[in-house]
Amino acid sequence: MSRIIAGAAGGTTLVSVPGSLTRPTTDRVKEALFSRLDAFEVIADARVLDLYAGSGSLGVESASRGAKAVDLVEFDGKASEVCQRNADLVNAVARHKVVSVHRSKVESFLDRTQAGILWDLVFLDPPYPLDEPALAVVLAKLLPHLAEGAVVVAERSSRAPEPSWPDGLERFAERKYGETKLWFAEPGVEEGPEDEPDQPEDPEGT
Repeated sequence: MSRIIAGAAGGTTLVSVPGSLTRPTTDRVKEALFSRLDAFEVIADARVLDLYAGSGSLGVESASRGAKAVDLVEFDGKASEVCQRNADLVNAVARHKVVSVHRSKVESFLDRTQAGILWDLVFLDPPYPLDEPALAVVLAKLLPHLAEGAVVVAERSSRAPEPSWPDGLERFAERKYGETKLWFAEPGVEEGPEDEPDQPEDPEGT
Protein backbone atom coordinates (compact mmCIF):
# COMPACT_ATOMS: atom_id res chain seq x y z
CA MET A 1 0.00 0.00 0.00
CA SER A 2 1.48 3.31 -1.11
CA ARG A 3 1.57 6.49 0.93
CA ILE A 4 2.63 10.10 0.70
CA ILE A 5 6.09 10.17 2.20
CA ALA A 6 6.68 13.80 3.19
CA GLY A 7 5.27 17.30 3.15
CA ALA A 8 1.91 18.72 4.18
CA ALA A 9 0.09 15.43 3.52
CA GLY A 10 2.94 13.18 4.65
CA GLY A 11 1.79 9.81 5.98
CA THR A 12 -1.48 9.85 4.05
CA THR A 13 -2.34 6.43 2.64
CA LEU A 14 -3.06 6.55 -1.07
CA VAL A 15 -5.75 4.66 -2.94
CA SER A 16 -4.29 1.98 -5.24
CA VAL A 17 -5.48 1.01 -8.69
CA PRO A 18 -7.18 -2.41 -8.54
CA GLY A 19 -5.78 -5.24 -10.62
CA SER A 20 -2.43 -5.41 -12.35
CA LEU A 21 -2.88 -2.96 -15.23
CA THR A 22 -0.60 -0.38 -13.62
CA ARG A 23 2.91 -0.67 -12.23
CA PRO A 24 3.10 1.68 -9.25
CA THR A 25 6.40 3.19 -8.18
CA THR A 26 7.38 1.58 -4.88
CA ASP A 27 7.78 3.76 -1.81
CA ARG A 28 11.47 2.83 -1.71
CA VAL A 29 12.08 4.13 -5.23
CA LYS A 30 9.81 7.13 -4.67
CA GLU A 31 11.72 8.13 -1.55
CA ALA A 32 15.05 7.90 -3.38
CA LEU A 33 13.65 9.84 -6.34
CA PHE A 34 12.29 12.71 -4.26
CA SER A 35 15.47 12.91 -2.23
CA ARG A 36 17.28 13.67 -5.49
CA LEU A 37 14.61 16.11 -6.66
CA ASP A 38 14.85 17.96 -3.34
CA ALA A 39 18.60 18.26 -3.94
CA PHE A 40 17.88 19.69 -7.41
CA GLU A 41 15.49 22.23 -5.78
CA VAL A 42 12.86 21.76 -8.47
CA ILE A 43 9.74 20.92 -6.44
CA ALA A 44 8.82 24.03 -4.42
CA ASP A 45 6.38 26.25 -6.36
CA ALA A 46 6.80 24.06 -9.46
CA ARG A 47 4.28 23.23 -12.12
CA VAL A 48 4.34 19.43 -12.32
CA LEU A 49 3.10 17.07 -15.03
CA ASP A 50 2.61 13.37 -14.25
CA LEU A 51 2.11 11.43 -17.50
CA TYR A 52 0.81 7.84 -17.44
CA ALA A 53 -0.06 8.77 -13.87
CA GLY A 54 -1.51 5.44 -12.70
CA SER A 55 -2.61 6.21 -9.14
CA GLY A 56 -1.07 9.69 -9.33
CA SER A 57 1.42 8.82 -6.62
CA LEU A 58 4.31 10.91 -7.97
CA GLY A 59 2.17 13.91 -8.75
CA VAL A 60 0.43 14.06 -5.38
CA GLU A 61 3.77 13.56 -3.60
CA SER A 62 4.98 16.67 -5.43
CA ALA A 63 1.89 18.58 -4.35
CA SER A 64 2.43 17.55 -0.73
CA ARG A 65 6.01 18.84 -0.95
CA GLY A 66 5.08 22.30 -2.17
CA ALA A 67 4.42 22.18 -5.92
CA LYS A 68 1.97 24.94 -6.83
CA ALA A 69 0.10 23.06 -9.58
CA VAL A 70 0.05 19.40 -10.61
CA ASP A 71 -1.55 17.80 -13.67
CA LEU A 72 -2.20 14.05 -13.65
CA VAL A 73 -2.76 12.50 -17.09
CA GLU A 74 -4.21 8.98 -17.22
CA PHE A 75 -6.36 7.33 -19.88
CA ASP A 76 -7.58 4.19 -18.11
CA GLY A 77 -10.96 4.75 -16.50
CA LYS A 78 -10.32 2.95 -13.20
CA ALA A 79 -6.89 4.51 -12.83
CA SER A 80 -8.17 8.01 -13.55
CA GLU A 81 -10.83 7.56 -10.87
CA VAL A 82 -8.11 6.58 -8.41
CA CYS A 83 -6.09 9.62 -9.48
CA GLN A 84 -9.07 11.81 -8.65
CA ARG A 85 -9.52 10.24 -5.22
CA ASN A 86 -5.84 10.76 -4.40
CA ALA A 87 -5.94 14.29 -5.78
CA ASP A 88 -8.92 15.01 -3.53
CA LEU A 89 -6.92 13.84 -0.49
CA VAL A 90 -4.12 16.31 -1.16
CA ASN A 91 -6.38 19.15 -2.25
CA ALA A 92 -8.28 18.79 1.01
CA VAL A 93 -5.06 19.20 2.98
CA ALA A 94 -4.03 22.21 0.86
CA ARG A 95 -7.55 23.68 1.13
CA HIS A 96 -7.48 24.60 -2.53
CA LYS A 97 -7.13 22.80 -5.84
CA VAL A 98 -3.47 22.02 -6.43
CA VAL A 99 -3.90 18.72 -8.31
CA SER A 100 -6.01 18.39 -11.47
CA VAL A 101 -6.82 15.10 -13.21
CA HIS A 102 -7.10 14.73 -16.98
CA ARG A 103 -8.51 11.52 -18.43
CA SER A 104 -6.72 11.45 -21.75
CA LYS A 105 -4.15 9.67 -23.81
CA VAL A 106 -0.79 11.29 -23.24
CA GLU A 107 -0.22 12.13 -26.91
CA SER A 108 -3.66 13.74 -27.22
CA PHE A 109 -3.17 15.75 -24.03
CA LEU A 110 0.14 17.16 -25.26
CA ASP A 111 -1.32 17.90 -28.70
CA ARG A 112 -4.14 19.91 -27.08
CA THR A 113 -1.87 21.83 -24.71
CA GLN A 114 -1.65 25.48 -25.70
CA ALA A 115 1.68 27.04 -26.61
CA GLY A 116 3.19 28.86 -23.65
CA ILE A 117 2.00 26.36 -21.04
CA LEU A 118 5.20 25.14 -19.40
CA TRP A 119 6.05 22.61 -16.71
CA ASP A 120 9.04 22.62 -14.36
CA LEU A 121 8.99 18.93 -13.47
CA VAL A 122 7.66 16.04 -15.55
CA PHE A 123 7.28 12.37 -14.65
CA LEU A 124 6.86 9.67 -17.29
CA ASP A 125 6.22 6.13 -16.11
CA PRO A 126 4.82 4.53 -19.27
CA PRO A 127 3.70 0.91 -19.35
CA TYR A 128 6.48 -1.48 -20.27
CA PRO A 129 4.78 -2.50 -23.55
CA LEU A 130 5.22 1.08 -24.84
CA ASP A 131 8.24 0.77 -27.11
CA GLU A 132 11.09 3.26 -27.38
CA PRO A 133 9.98 4.85 -30.70
CA ALA A 134 6.55 5.58 -29.19
CA LEU A 135 8.16 7.06 -26.08
CA ALA A 136 10.43 9.20 -28.29
CA VAL A 137 7.32 10.67 -29.94
CA VAL A 138 5.92 11.63 -26.53
CA LEU A 139 9.22 13.23 -25.48
CA ALA A 140 9.30 15.27 -28.69
CA LYS A 141 5.74 16.50 -28.06
CA LEU A 142 6.68 17.35 -24.47
CA LEU A 143 9.79 19.37 -25.30
CA PRO A 144 8.04 22.68 -26.27
CA HIS A 145 6.25 22.65 -22.90
CA LEU A 146 9.32 22.49 -20.66
CA ALA A 147 10.28 25.54 -18.66
CA GLU A 148 13.87 26.71 -18.49
CA GLY A 149 15.71 24.49 -16.01
CA ALA A 150 12.97 21.84 -16.06
CA VAL A 151 13.68 18.26 -15.03
CA VAL A 152 12.17 15.26 -16.81
CA VAL A 153 12.16 11.89 -15.04
CA ALA A 154 11.51 8.75 -17.09
CA GLU A 155 10.94 5.52 -15.20
CA ARG A 156 11.55 2.28 -17.09
CA SER A 157 12.46 -1.34 -16.55
CA SER A 158 16.14 -1.76 -15.75
CA ARG A 159 16.27 -4.04 -18.80
CA ALA A 160 14.96 -1.36 -21.15
CA PRO A 161 17.36 0.78 -23.21
CA GLU A 162 17.89 4.45 -22.53
CA PRO A 163 15.06 6.58 -23.95
CA SER A 164 15.76 8.24 -27.30
CA TRP A 165 15.93 11.88 -26.26
CA PRO A 166 14.90 14.43 -28.92
CA ASP A 167 17.25 17.23 -29.90
CA GLY A 168 17.10 19.83 -27.13
CA LEU A 169 16.56 17.33 -24.31
CA GLU A 170 19.58 15.63 -22.77
CA ARG A 171 20.08 13.05 -20.06
CA PHE A 172 22.21 14.24 -17.14
CA ALA A 173 21.85 11.39 -14.64
CA GLU A 174 20.50 7.89 -14.18
CA ARG A 175 19.83 5.62 -11.22
CA LYS A 176 18.96 1.94 -10.89
CA TYR A 177 16.88 0.48 -8.06
CA GLY A 178 16.33 -3.23 -8.46
CA GLU A 179 14.07 -3.75 -11.48
CA THR A 180 13.51 0.00 -11.89
CA LYS A 181 15.71 2.52 -13.66
CA LEU A 182 15.25 6.28 -13.52
CA TRP A 183 16.54 8.57 -16.25
CA PHE A 184 16.89 12.31 -15.57
CA ALA A 185 16.96 14.80 -18.44
CA GLU A 186 16.84 18.56 -18.91
CA PRO A 187 16.23 20.89 -21.86
CA GLY A 188 18.64 23.20 -23.58
CA VAL A 189 21.87 21.69 -22.26
CA GLU A 190 24.94 22.66 -24.26
CA GLU A 191 27.67 21.48 -21.95
CA GLY A 192 25.99 19.55 -19.15
CA PRO A 193 27.69 18.08 -16.08
CA GLU A 194 29.44 14.79 -16.46
CA ASP A 195 27.16 11.82 -16.08
CA GLU A 196 27.04 10.50 -12.57
CA PRO A 197 28.03 6.84 -12.29
CA ASP A 198 25.34 4.35 -11.45
CA GLN A 199 25.03 3.58 -7.77
CA PRO A 200 25.00 -0.05 -6.62
CA GLU A 201 21.65 -1.68 -7.10
CA ASP A 202 19.28 -1.14 -4.18
CA PRO A 203 17.17 -4.32 -4.30
CA GLU A 204 13.75 -4.39 -2.75
CA GLY A 205 13.41 -5.81 0.69
CA THR A 206 16.95 -5.16 1.92
